[in-house]
Formats: sequence, structure tokens, C-alpha cells
Amino acid sequence: MDLVQFDEKLYFYLLGIVPVMVLLFLLLQVWKRSKQRDFSSPKLLRRLAPNKSILKPILKLAVFLIGISFLVLALVNPKIGTKLETVKREGVDIVFAVDVSKSMLAEDIAPNRLEKAKRLVSEIINQLASDRIGIIAYAGQAYPQLPITTDYGAAKMFLQAMNTNMLSSQGTAINSAIDLATTFYNDEEQTNRVLFIISDGEDHSGGSTLEAVEYAAENGIRTFTIGVGLPKGAPIPIKRNGIVESLKKNAEGEVVISKLNERVLAKIADEGNGLYIDGSNTEQAVDFIKEQLNQMDKKEFEAKQFAEYKDQFQWFLGIGLFFLFLDIFLLDRKTQWIKKLNLFNEHDDA
Repeated sequence: MDLVQFDEKLYFYLLGIVPVMVLLFLLLQVWKRSKQRDFSSPKLLRRLAPNKSILKPILKLAVFLIGISFLVLALVNPKIGTKLETVKREGVDIVFAVDVSKSMLAEDIAPNRLEKAKRLVSEIINQLASDRIGIIAYAGQAYPQLPITTDYGAAKMFLQAMNTNMLSSQGTAINSAIDLATTFYNDEEQTNRVLFIISDGEDHSGGSTLEAVEYAAENGIRTFTIGVGLPKGAPIPIKRNGIVESLKKNAEGEVVISKLNERVLAKIADEGNGLYIDGSNTEQAVDFIKEQLNQMDKKEFEAKQFAEYKDQFQWFLGIGLFFLFLDIFLLDRKTQWIKKLNLFNEHDDA
């Protein structure tokens, strides 16, 4: 359910004109200053052109760029939803439980396991049509990121915000994620409930994870697991401002090597009436998941969505033309009443 839509998103690229024009303006000013110094001294130049303003060209450029930016937005043509209606949809309820523990920072799979997990979930969402989705983040505990919804845009926004610092409790408790997921499926009539656990397989909850999976299965939830990482493993980098400062070490001072535990993930999927999926190849994993979801029966449910949208380009067009019109009447020379105030001590006392 999107309140705002954009007709021609391609025109957003035209906003790249703004930084290019700013750069050209700065280069032009540097070139002018250099040539002026070759011609005469700054003091003499002020006498020859006493009304030349330093700030006016900057103001003119700012006004012009604002006008151009609004014209680009007019080309994009934003639309605002004006009418909500209830529509019938068919789909499956899907919950993604994403591991955000520190081990997900290992870079045995580019750029790291967490970014790979987020990309996998994002690509799966791109393949969905009318399924409802929810997102859970978990480490030493589980935290609901997004309840069951059909708003894929919001799902991607929350997904991209996930990081290894969002939960204070470290460790990896898969059982907490499964227990929390069972509370997400609030539609008793939904016969197909799917849970995807995206993780490197590290689990500090012991046998309670299998108990949680069994309970989820009893409630009609199929648990699939997606493994991210490599069995050979990799160290966990500790970074500051994107630069590796050190590697995570254990109590004995040895570098910790975090490995993908496919055995644990496969066991969880088996107990949860699901399948283990190797997430190293994104395209293959997404295609396989799409096939599995297509084979499931879809339940019909009602959802709210905007059915009518109203063009808003005229507002941006009007504002853009106003600023361009204003730019025409802004001159490079000083405004007389401001000149009298002498705010910047521009008067030559000599």
C-alpha cells in the first residue's frame, strides 16, 4: 500500500546536473580569480567594479538549481493516493528471521554474511506478488522488525536498516527467533505459514531450538533455513569507520574462525518440514524458493490499497518556474540597501 508513487523514476538521474553545475561554478570562480590577479590587484578591481557582489552569483546559482530540481521532480510526476479500497488477494504468510549476530560480519562471502543475507531477502521479496511478509532480527534475543504486512517497500526499508549493533544481547539464539515467529501468524485461517531462517548456523540455544521448531510445526509453520557463509569459515573483523582494526579473539587470545554450520541448519529445516537452502548463489537460491512458494496453496485474504492516484507534477512545475523566473531578476551587482548596511565591510575606506 503506497501513498506516493512516481510515474517516471528514470528522470531522477537528471538531478545529477546539480553537483555538476556546482563543480563547474567553483572551477569558473577559481579561473576568474586567477585571471583577475593577472590583470590587476584586488584593490584596483574593487575600484573599477565597486558594485560587483561576491554573494549574488552564489545566490543566483542556488535559486537556479532549486528551480531545475523542482522541474526534474515535475518530470518524475509524483502521485498521491486519494482513495483506499479493499481488494481480494491470494498468498502465503512469510516471516524472515535474519541473524544479526557478530559472526555475520565474517567476509567469507562478499561483502559479508549479513549483507548477503539482506540481499537474499530483498531478492525473494522482489519475486513475491501478493504474499504477506514479516521480518525478525535475532542474535542473543529476537526482536520484531516488521509485523505481517503487504507493504514490500516498508519491508525493504527495515531490512536495509538491520545491522549487528541493533541488539545489545549477543550470541545466536535461533530458538528465540522461532518462538517470536509463531506469534506473527495472527490469521487462524491461513493454512500456509512459512518461516525462513537466514543464518550461518551458529546456535547457542542447544536443544531448545529443536523444541521450538517442533512447536512451530505443530502450529502449521514450515521452517526453511538459508545458509550464508562457507564451511571453511573466516575470522570476524572488528572495524572502525570501515577500517579493520583487529580480529575477534577468544579468551585464550586466539583468532576466532566462524564457520557455516550446515548440519545445524539442515536439522532445523528437517524438523520444521522445510528444506535447507545454500545461499551462496543468490539467483539459484531465489529461484528455488520461488518454486517452493508457487507449489503452496494460496489463501485468499483482504488487503487495503490505494486505487486512485492524483498527479502532483503541477505543484513542482509551478515552483520550479517561479525560481527560474526569480533567477532572471537577480543581478550580480550589489543591492543598494544592503550595500548601505555594509554587512561584510566591503566599502573601501581608501
